[in-house]
Amino acid sequence: MTNNVLIITHREDYTADFLIHKLNERGLKYVRLNCEDLWHKNFKIGNSFEFNFEGISNFSSVWFRRTKLPKIETESLEIANYLLNEYDSFLQNLLTIIDARWFSNPHSIYRAENKLLQLKLASKLGFKIPDTLVTSSKNTLKEFYKQHDKSIILKPLSQSRIYKNDSLSLIFTNLAKEEHLLSLQDFELTPCIFQKYIKKKIELRVTVVGKDVFVASVDSQKNEKTKIDWRKENLNFIKASLPTEIEEKCVELVSTLDLEFGAIDLILDDEGNYIFLEINPNGQWAWIESQTNLPISESIIKYLYQ
Repeated sequence: MTNNVLIITHREDYTADFLIHKLNERGLKYVRLNCEDLWHKNFKIGNSFEFNFEGISNFSSVWFRRTKLPKIETESLEIANYLLNEYDSFLQNLLTIIDARWFSNPHSIYRAENKLLQLKLASKLGFKIPDTLVTSSKNTLKEFYKQHDKSIILKPLSQSRIYKNDSLSLIFTNLAKEEHLLSLQDFELTPCIFQKYIKKKIELRVTVVGKDVFVASVDSQKNEKTKIDWRKENLNFIKASLPTEIEEKCVELVSTLDLEFGAIDLILDDEGNYIFLEINPNGQWAWIESQTNLPISESIIKYLYQ
C-alpha cells in the first residue's frame, strides 16, 4: 500500500517546512494542504464522504499542524464574517471525515489546549504543579497574593498570540505587581491563570512523540529578562535528561490526552523538584532539533510512514 501522507498546515508554518525538507531529501511522498489556499485547489467530497485533494484520496496518515483562514477581499464586514465562518466550518467538518492515522487527531488537540484540564490531569498523574487560582473575586486574588508572599504570576487561559494587521505579538507570563493589586478596584478581572511564582534552576522542554521522549533544557535564570518567561529572548537550548519516573509521566500525560505528540514545559526548582507548567499539544519543535540535534523529526516521519 502506498503511503499517501496529508499535511494540513498553512503557508507560513516553518515547522512544516522543516519536516517537508527532510521528506523531499528522502523522496517520500506527501501532499501539503495550505488551508488558506484551499478554495483555489482541486478538491471534492462526494456521496462516499471521501476527501479527494489534487486527485489523491485514501490518505494513510495525516499530520495536523495548523489551520489558517484566508483573507476575504470585500468591503462588507458582514459578508467577510459570514464567508470566514463558512470557511472555518468547512475546515472543522473536513477534519472529522478523513479516515486515516492522525498525528494528532484535531478533536484531541483542541481538547488538550484547555490549560485547566492540563493542570488537573497532570496533578492526577502525580506531577507537582504550582498553586493555581482562577477567580472573578478581587478579594480572593488579594488573599492569594498575600498567601504567596506577594510573588505570583499571571498568564492567559488560552493562546498567548495576538495578531494585528498581520503582525504577531506575544503575551508573556508576568509577575503580578503590587501596584496592580492595590488598584484592583479600577479594573475588571478578566479570566486568566494566577499561580505561585516558583524560583527556577532550569527550564525544560520535553517533546513527546508516541513513546519517544526528547528533553532539552535552557538556563533562563542567567538573563534578567528571561527569568519569568524564557521566550523574551532568543536563548539556546541544550540536550538534557530526566529521571525515568518523570519521562514516564510525560508519556502518560500525552496518552491520557489522546495525543501522539506533546510539547511539555517543566521547571526544575532549587530543591530538585520537577514541576509541570503546561503542555502544547501541537507546539513548535524544529528549533529544538536545530539547536540540540535531538531526532524529533525522525520519530515523526517514522509514525507517518509506518
